[in-house]
Amino acid sequence: MFTPAELAAIALSLRVSLLAVLCALPFAVATAYVLARKQFVGKTAFDAIVHLPLLMPPVLTGYALLVLLGKRGLIGQPLDAWFGVSFAFRWTGAVVAAAIMAFPLFVRSVRLSLEAIPREIDEMASTLGARPWRAFWQVLLPLSLPGIGAGAVLAFAKALGEFGATITFVSNIPGQTQTIALAMQTLTQAPGGSAGIWRLAIVSLALSVGALLASEWMVRRARYRMPSE
Repeated sequence: MFTPAELAAIALSLRVSLLAVLCALPFAVATAYVLARKQFVGKTAFDAIVHLPLLMPPVLTGYALLVLLGKRGLIGQPLDAWFGVSFAFRWTGAVVAAAIMAFPLFVRSVRLSLEAIPREIDEMASTLGARPWRAFWQVLLPLSLPGIGAGAVLAFAKALGEFGATITFVSNIPGQTQTIALAMQTLTQAPGGSAGIWRLAIVSLALSVGALLASEWMVRRARYRMPSE
């Protein structure tokens, strides 16, 4: 049986992961569209910045979030002073950390889906008088939905297992910021904690593998079909 602390960690992990996906969704789609369909100076540098969370150590990402969004951070201080909004050492900060760590995987999945759609579709929409934003909403977005869905579940799996950035930015506070990964880290230092570790590991693996299988299924469905088919 799960202890109350373990159940709280599981519930918090699910809430953090789901909200992280929802927060990242519009930015991931917009970024993927720019990378897949636009040409501009500095595109390679922009692509590298998007993938920085995958390239940097997670602890460094968490420290950067602390510098920017902490109560004395460049952005966090005015947010706290003017609006009373604080992210550091709160569960909302865990959402931010998870969203940023999952963001590159989300973008990549959506980008691949958009790149699989022939550019002739854009030209046809333009010929019919559709503005770029309308062509995106009415043509490209519906066609890329399987890729967006695959990216969402992949981002969920990534957010679910996030550890380094989260513990650096929001610490490991039971009942407040302690996700499954952080709870497992705590149990490694507690006498007789191995049973709890295995219980949480099974839940985490089941959720992550299920998300990855769902992502793979969506990727297989993300094949563009000509309207005549």
